[in-house]
Amino acid sequence: MKAKCPAIISVGRTQFGEHYEIEPEHLVWEAGLTAAQSAGVERRDLEACHFADYFLPITNKIGLEEGFLSELLELNVPMEITRSFSSALSNACNAVQAGKYSLVLVGGMEKMTDRWDKIRDDLMLLEDPWSYYAGCTPEANHELMLRAYIKKYGISGEQLDILNMALAEFAVRNHSNALKNKYAQFRKEISVNAVLKARATAGRPLGLFDFAPISDGASALILTNSELAESYTDKPVYILGYSLATDYITFPSRNDLTGFIAAKLAMNDVLKKTGVKLEDISILELYDQSTMMGMVSLEDLGFCEKGKAWIDIHKCCQEDREFFELNGRKLFVNMNGGLKADGNPLGATGGAEVFEVFQQLRQEAGERQVKVDDELRYGCVHEMEGFGTKAYVYILGMEPDEQ
Repeated sequence: MKAKCPAIISVGRTQFGEHYEIEPEHLVWEAGLTAAQSAGVERRDLEACHFADYFLPITNKIGLEEGFLSELLELNVPMEITRSFSSALSNACNAVQAGKYSLVLVGGMEKMTDRWDKIRDDLMLLEDPWSYYAGCTPEANHELMLRAYIKKYGISGEQLDILNMALAEFAVRNHSNALKNKYAQFRKEISVNAVLKARATAGRPLGLFDFAPISDGASALILTNSELAESYTDKPVYILGYSLATDYITFPSRNDLTGFIAAKLAMNDVLKKTGVKLEDISILELYDQSTMMGMVSLEDLGFCEKGKAWIDIHKCCQEDREFFELNGRKLFVNMNGGLKADGNPLGATGGAEVFEVFQQLRQEAGERQVKVDDELRYGCVHEMEGFGTKAYVYILGMEPDEQ
């Protein structure tokens, strides 16, 4: 018997930013209600809920989140909590494909600014506890990876100047894209000079504008199967394939310090499962907690040659194109502004990435809508937990792939 392909029938999200005055239940309610209303779904129609958050027990003293959400939604259906949105979504997809549920709410939320000083400690423990005990900050591994990358590929002199410029241009490009995103945390332009100045002020290879911010926000979607999808919407977006892989939590113990093997493995697996080719993917939502992470992820996912993504980034930005031209194909990256400018409320971040690809594939992205030479067929969503310890990759499309 063929498995039913998971299908997204609607999405919703809040603006990302500092929402100190808004309770987390109001954030997730706004995102979930938007998704439900868009699909004509009522709460009583939901068979299960999968939610994600990292820190609500810490930031908002919420213990058993499932009970909190049951009270909020006035539902007694099965509810599960995971860390990342991608993790919640993969569990929901498994249940839908198995035929256990036919209509599921997937959501993510975070209120990180409520205790931002405490969050920094927890972020470091997520990335690498040994580095934390050595006194490192959440930004440390990103800078260590940059140093390892420069050393491995023998980048020096004029080439090093171009690499540093490319990382700055990557940040500038994200902010430029966010200008057209009404939900983005930072809807303002920055300059390459501002990025370079921030690095000089900090006395570090990566500065303030190289990192994603601390954010609050929520995102949600309604998931069903390919048999029912068109009864809710005439433009469902299908999850053609998804995969995850893991790596050591201790960054210095990994075999390669210049990339994320988990992302590479997940991408290779999902391409094999779906039969989709890299050149067929036009939209990519890249998990860029830093400009360095964004750059190497382009290589890990196979879009750029190892050790050369900075060349592609610099060329693209110098020519002032909206897309990367890679091996003769157009690839639109982080059209919502990426984590860098859209924001990074951890539990909700992956949902915002799905939100963007969903709108782009349905030709509903407004000013951000991309234009390709032929049909816009596939989009890719990439999310990580920790510093590459877990990586998720999803491929979305407008036609179901019944397997």
